[in-house]
Amino acid sequence: MKRALLAAAFLLSSSGAAQAQDAAGIKAFSKYDFVPGEQIIAFDDFMQDAVGDFPEGWNTNAAGEVVTIEGRPGHWLLFTKGGIFLPGLSAVLPDNFTLEFDLLASTPFSTGIDFSTTIVELGDVKQPAAWQGADNRFGFTVHPSGQTNSERRQEGVGEAAVQAQAEPFAAKNGGLAHVAVWRTKERVRVYLNDQKIWDVPKAMVLAAKYNSVVFWVYDVGPDYQYFVSNLRLAVGAPDTRNRLLTEGKWTTHGILFDVNSDRIRGESYGSLKEIAGVLKENPALRVRILGHTDSDGDVAGNLDLSKRRAGAVKNALATEFGIDAARMETDGLGASQPAASNDTAAGKANNRRVEFVKL
Repeated sequence: MKRALLAAAFLLSSSGAAQAQDAAGIKAFSKYDFVPGEQIIAFDDFMQDAVGDFPEGWNTNAAGEVVTIEGRPGHWLLFTKGGIFLPGLSAVLPDNFTLEFDLLASTPFSTGIDFSTTIVELGDVKQPAAWQGADNRFGFTVHPSGQTNSERRQEGVGEAAVQAQAEPFAAKNGGLAHVAVWRTKERVRVYLNDQKIWDVPKAMVLAAKYNSVVFWVYDVGPDYQYFVSNLRLAVGAPDTRNRLLTEGKWTTHGILFDVNSDRIRGESYGSLKEIAGVLKENPALRVRILGHTDSDGDVAGNLDLSKRRAGAVKNALATEFGIDAARMETDGLGASQPAASNDTAAGKANNRRVEFVKL
């Protein structure tokens, strides 16, 4: 009964948030400059896990289970006991990577319990609880009220946490937040929905071998629960200008859509702005926009969806960024040209992409 009541509460809060976001469109993210890495090396939406199970490949000293939520697509990991959670990502995190995930807080959220994310150099990745004593780490917390703090420890020397206030996401988005982390060598930028909440030039030690992302929730209860989904780790710095002008094609995984829809999600703004900038700087440049899907669903449906998504990108570039529509052609190829295997979640995520081809 408690689970059903919780699901109903999410349904009521999330539908209003969706309507508000529809009205605002991607303009709500007009200050968002996040651009994800070029290649997705890990992706987890828990669709391969059975509802009620703890996800395969994760480690914890606490407890959690995969759930579905009425009014929300897909599977979510619900943290059912406070503690440490270690996603199965990559052995060593490179100097340039991006990490994204959707974070959902129960509504209303009745306590001060934060959600903590830490990038850390663990001596033993099988012992995630050792993260607080690690010599090198950078972490931050978020809370539905918008309260956030960050802290770093470098070569065994820690610093006091720094606090800041971001825009609350508890009511605005029905408890949903998109969290994005962008590392470029020593620098780390952290985004909460459309807002850059941290930009730390010397957050990381270049010589360190950061190898883990640790989530920490101190406690959970019926009125203060967290869920995560759509965890995405990508590597490589975006090189839009060179890829398009020199190599003739730029592929992005940063233009995201609602499930089985051509509606562009707000966090796509940074990638759209990136390609719009190249088009504005090169007024003679014309492009063909190609939509691609993974292999889930039927062939005809995927083909139609990919064409509609390419058209939506063209429309966004024309209406939101002032690019002449005559400079852009569109087409969709469905799942006919996969960039990776459709047998894994990461492969499917790489196949869901938008390509810009120089004409």
